[in-house]
Amino acid sequence: MSRIGNNPITIPSGVEVNVQDGTVTVKGKLGELTQAYDTVKVEVADGEVRVTRAADKKEDKAKHGLYRALIANMVVGVTDGFTKQLELVGVGYRASNQGQQLDLAIGFSHNIVMDIAPEVKIETVSEKGKNPIVKLTSHDKQLVGQVAAKIRSFRKPEPYKGKGIKFVGEIIRRKAGKSA
Repeated sequence: MSRIGNNPITIPSGVEVNVQDGTVTVKGKLGELTQAYDTVKVEVADGEVRVTRAADKKEDKAKHGLYRALIANMVVGVTDGFTKQLELVGVGYRASNQGQQLDLAIGFSHNIVMDIAPEVKIETVSEKGKNPIVKLTSHDKQLVGQVAAKIRSFRKPEPYKGKGIKFVGEIIRRKAGKSA
């Protein structure tokens, strides 16, 4: 029994949900998202979206909760949006942006310049005495996570000094160095 899949998704005011030919389209103040689906049935009624499954096969049970969660994330995304914050920990690590280009100085011989998707808004915060922070904001949860993971992959935090790019609030498991 899918506990997540059985929960209805309430549609807030200002959000429009359309279901046609195996795709769900959600429009809101922040943008428009579409998601294809199969093996489940999606119904919009009484200001709610309900996802039901036809059979009790293992694949159908898995996709029941999956598509319900994806549609719920779409509704939240077009109303509030999603934000990820990355922190650059290390001496001399810097981040700046010019429009949709992110420029990272993270200890390599050359800076890393990365083009960010136009759906993602990027902001860099550099305060004296604090680590630089890169803020990513978008209505698409999957896209924000993917861009954040790509940026983090340039220099993952290492366990001895904790240097690298980490998510704000992420706890890095530290190791002891050489014992004398």
